[in-house]
Amino acid sequence: MKTQLKTFFTVAVTAAAVSAAWMMQDTTSVEAQNNSASVIPRTPDGKPNLSGIWQTMSAANWSLEAAEARHGPLIALEAGAHLAFPPSVGYVEGGEIPYKAGLRDKQEENKRNWLKLDPTTQCKLPGVPRATYMPYPFQIFQAPDATLISYQFAGADRIVHMDRPDLEAQVDSWMGHNSGSWEGDTLVIDVTGQIEGTWFDRSGHYHSGWDMHVQERYTMIDRNTIDYSATITDPNVFERPWTINMKLYRHQDENMTMLEFKCVEFVEELMYGHLRAPGSPIGDGVTPLY
Repeated sequence: MKTQLKTFFTVAVTAAAVSAAWMMQDTTSVEAQNNSASVIPRTPDGKPNLSGIWQTMSAANWSLEAAEARHGPLIALEAGAHLAFPPSVGYVEGGEIPYKAGLRDKQEENKRNWLKLDPTTQCKLPGVPRATYMPYPFQIFQAPDATLISYQFAGADRIVHMDRPDLEAQVDSWMGHNSGSWEGDTLVIDVTGQIEGTWFDRSGHYHSGWDMHVQERYTMIDRNTIDYSATITDPNVFERPWTINMKLYRHQDENMTMLEFKCVEFVEELMYGHLRAPGSPIGDGVTPLY
């Protein structure tokens, strides 16, 4: 874990430095066109400047399909509204995720047991596209040859290769292999090589892993809004490709910064509490329990 954190810190600092140095080039002309909120900010090479801290304002993390509000798991009724599901307007084009015959049954089972089965309950990395619409901010560091996307939840991050279109995924991973390109003013990211152990939302929508292909599209509407879409293709689970759409919003508070949410320490009791020595304190012994 320490090695992973050091690696992430090094990558983040390097990406931030490269991005900042690149953005300082020809700043006069760039700043002139970036002053208005209605004008799309651009990098020195003319591409839309996506750098910044972003977050969705949707219920997609709870349900990508339209859904009514509902209570949380029975074992957590004392939590009242805190673990209840908010309603969702739905973010899937056409309304429903097109499962193959008989395969929605697994999603329904996942939904009934989401608190136990949702991988993020154990602080596992959320995968793509779910990382984008979890209720946590993420930061984009943009540079010509690579773009780093860093997520607050679990310290997840991914490097988008902008200059290596022929590079393919070598192994499966939580956040997949990311290859980026530009179609006009739209950043297109093709994500392959994800492991099976991630979901699309808390309602248990799932995929098969390695054979899934996610194509994300980021299009700036103005300097503070991104039109986001992701098309999922997985012939093992779905009848056809399907697409989700939502907006991403830039954090504008002057003191906004990406703070750490290293949730691993918060799931140790859940995962390993049965191994705790008799009489030893519950939890990590450091974080207060209320």
